[in-house]
Amino acid sequence: MSMRSLLRSTALGLGLLSGLAAHAAYLKWEMVELPAASGASCGNGSPYRFFVNRSPFTTKTVVMFEGGGACWEKGTCENKGGVRLSAVNPNGIPENYMQDWNQQAHYGLVTPFTMRSHPLTAVQTQSWNIVYVTYCTGDVHTGNKVTTYSDDTGSIAWYHRGNKNVKGVTDWMAANLPKPEVLLMTGFSAGGTGSTAHFPGMRTAVKATKAALLADSGPLFWAPRSGDPAQYPSVPLHNKIRQVWGLDQPDGLITELITKYPTAGDTNNLGTLAGGLGKIFPNDRIGYAMFQEDTNYSGFSYEKFYPDISGAATPEDRLAALNKRWRLDIQNMVANLPASPNLGWFMPNYRELNGSHCLTIVTFGDTGIKEQKLTDVGTFVDNLLDFSGKKPVIRAIEQSREKSPSTTLADVIAKWLGQAGII
Repeated sequence: MSMRSLLRSTALGLGLLSGLAAHAAYLKWEMVELPAASGASCGNGSPYRFFVNRSPFTTKTVVMFEGGGACWEKGTCENKGGVRLSAVNPNGIPENYMQDWNQQAHYGLVTPFTMRSHPLTAVQTQSWNIVYVTYCTGDVHTGNKVTTYSDDTGSIAWYHRGNKNVKGVTDWMAANLPKPEVLLMTGFSAGGTGSTAHFPGMRTAVKATKAALLADSGPLFWAPRSGDPAQYPSVPLHNKIRQVWGLDQPDGLITELITKYPTAGDTNNLGTLAGGLGKIFPNDRIGYAMFQEDTNYSGFSYEKFYPDISGAATPEDRLAALNKRWRLDIQNMVANLPASPNLGWFMPNYRELNGSHCLTIVTFGDTGIKEQKLTDVGTFVDNLLDFSGKKPVIRAIEQSREKSPSTTLADVIAKWLGQAGII
């Protein structure tokens, strides 16, 4: 190496160290509070806060949309009893959210996507910039309406501001983070829905060179507005949330999406967006993941709308009625997704952890489709992030309903966590 090259390398290294020192927020969680003037807020009207963990070594960015139930009535919005299918974070997002073990984020341990070094699962995005989009509005990150809910205890005005919140996050990213060489938008449960709905707006605004979506266990199922619920089980849910969350009003998310991206889908069928993303972004890679025996999102989707579920004689009858509709919705979704190489899905049968809900929380363990030699959902993630143009997005649905034996330590840990009822 010449003396000039050595001096140049030394200067670059000193410049990097100087930059690291100047920006104390690198490689640790930084809280960002959106101004009230943006219209952003949590459901109870408190300030909306999200969190960023920046890296000085890359422009690649992963955006994680938090999950946690939903609501369209007073009791489930307030969620005073901590009910699983009700809205998470009803009291807002505290400033120390990422450093409080009692909060859902659990220091980032809630998912391998939000820890630099996760004890159970490694994923390539752990060295990227990380944006954690918190969830406190009960509207799967999509609402734009203040709705009054009443019961025999009184009334509340609930701020379904998910759409405003994500717009604020997007604007902040565009102004404060470098243009991503690669952008991965992902989310679990309600965050799976939110990441899908906001993929067009966010990936466009931040001007990502390449982008991918991994929507985990928050599917936008095929549900024509006037469709028969016997054929399209999510119709009652979709028609309910359209109204109370303001999805169809002039400034609603669905109206805005189809106005800006007319080929993205049909406003009368929210499920069309799932296939539309691959059409409007043919160079991006789109993936949907879920368990076929999910008992949580299916409960949220159907229980309040079908008496044979809410009034089931036994827990076994309830689960059977849920799963019958869930599998029908999956069947309709897959049948209506376009045959495009940039769009795919990953659907194992079940794991005992968290009622077979969410493949990317806690650990990727026990999420494989071993009959197709797919070790776990991490295989799907790596496939989604392969922009070489040589591999189509994986399309895999586990056919066997018998659980394959555990073959990795992560499998064993995930199975133990489920059996122990820890999550």
